Amino acid sequence: MADDRPDDEGRDGGLFGNDPVATPGRRRKRQPASTTQRALGLLVRREHSRKELTRKLVTRGLDADEVKAAVEKLADAGWQDDTRFAEGLVRNRANSGYGPIHIRAELGTHGLDSDAIAAAMDSFEGDWLDSARDLVRRRYGDGAPDDLALRRKAADLLMRRGFPGDIVRSATRFDPDD
Repeated sequence: MADDRPDDEGRDGGLFGNDPVATPGRRRKRQPASTTQRALGLLVRREHSRKELTRKLVTRGLDADEVKAAVEKLADAGWQDDTRFAEGLVRNRANSGYGPIHIRAELGTHGLDSDAIAAAMDSFEGDWLDSARDLVRRRYGDGAPDDLALRRKAADLLMRRGFPGDIVRSATRFDPDD
């Protein structure tokens, strides 16, 4: 049975092989994305602070004034929200085993003011001591409070992760039946 189609038809010719626009070897040129579209593209992947979003777009070669206007437009429309970003970051970092000192410092690097940082930290519904104890248990097992060397390692870990001294002391000297 002879096939009457040319060899090229059906390959790269659209979903069903009959797209007249798409021809082999040729692609339709895309219109360059606007600054707002590029900013929105970043925001649909994950939350960004205003400072972080502005920095990313400017480093990609976009005009700083256009970027500021686009970020402001997206913030007014509710696509970008520093409060939502900060609360999400606190929740994410706390669930990853980081303490309040580390999280507060990271929020500061995202250009948030002290009131926004305090509000985000207050929004955390967990208990820092429980988080620290859970991290010690996961990392060192229930034997950490008994062994002095493991207790020191656990304390160092908690300090590096941004837990304050009083929580470190309580978390490394807990009773496993707590």
